[in-house]
Amino acid sequence: MTKSPDLEIFLSTAPGLEAVLAEEAKEKRLRDAKPVPGGVTCKGGWPAVWRANLELRGASRVLVRIGKFRAAHLSELDKRARTIAWNEVLRPGVPFRVEATCRRSRIYHSGAAAERIERAIGERLGAPHAPDAEVSIMVRIECDLCTLSVDTSGELLHKRGFKEAVGKAPMRESMAALFLRQCGYDGGEPVLDPMCGSGTFVIEAAEIAAGLRPGRARRFAFEKLASFDEAAWLEMQGAGGRARTGFRFYGSDRDAGAIRLSRANALRAGVAGLTHFSELSIRDLVAPEGPPGLVIVNPPYGGRIGDKTRLKTLYRTLGATLLARFSGWRVGIVTSEAALAHATGLPLKPAGPPVAHGGLRVTLFQTGPLTSQAPPRP
Repeated sequence: MTKSPDLEIFLSTAPGLEAVLAEEAKEKRLRDAKPVPGGVTCKGGWPAVWRANLELRGASRVLVRIGKFRAAHLSELDKRARTIAWNEVLRPGVPFRVEATCRRSRIYHSGAAAERIERAIGERLGAPHAPDAEVSIMVRIECDLCTLSVDTSGELLHKRGFKEAVGKAPMRESMAALFLRQCGYDGGEPVLDPMCGSGTFVIEAAEIAAGLRPGRARRFAFEKLASFDEAAWLEMQGAGGRARTGFRFYGSDRDAGAIRLSRANALRAGVAGLTHFSELSIRDLVAPEGPPGLVIVNPPYGGRIGDKTRLKTLYRTLGATLLARFSGWRVGIVTSEAALAHATGLPLKPAGPPVAHGGLRVTLFQTGPLTSQAPPRP
């Protein structure tokens, strides 16, 4: 394979988690990783782009910038777009689509902007455009500055390729992975989720401990680009090793259907042997045998499921159970309302930044290792 050019790479994530994703990108040896609004910028060649898609747990998409210029009207946009070396990015026989956004610019009609870019690519390269094409060119026009990028991921990266079943109000795997990282989890301790839903936190924790790469079971849009080297990609896919772990990862839920979903998802992910799911209410929860670890939970909250009074009772019960039975364990709680988190009675640290999730803003609340004490009165 010839030497890959140095590319400007953008890793998108939920607003509020940029700094956490930047830490992961640095750990994966992506050069010059810096948090910016909405994601992380970094640099590298095409192999770095492939590896980011394959290995990063917290990114939603991996974009590569392919052009940047000023355009004040559609004819100028059309002219400048034709100067891009599209043959170095797209394949003539592979369909593509264009997604455009316009903000504070004299070009204000995103549909017209997308049409001009589509026409420029079609006439320069001969590639067909289709609204459902896997390859997508992203166009952002802001203050008359046009930035062109190619989406190398295709489907959002939280779609790992194994999770066919989800419960109510699911958390995306990419967000769950970053919350685990924010809690200091690195695969070296057990993890328990007492309201596990479809098992996202538990399965992510087990995969991290087992050294399984998140993109191992899916395809990516970059496989259809002109820069793709199949032999180099197959070598990269085969280079990963599987780590050994002596820990188990636990999920429980009072909903029997959720437990069935979790077990099925863990089996498809290849971590059924590392996970244990039980139908339990919060009141019946006990710490598993072995060393303490991390309890992480995404309980119901007001804008999502249930009413505030009932939810406060649930949070108080959760806190009382953890204080009474989980000495030495740390706790992470993801919720949209500080009042609900504090209703647990747990010794919470200062909260992290709010994170956009499902139309709400949620926050991770954490504790240090719990000390055994009598539970507070409900």
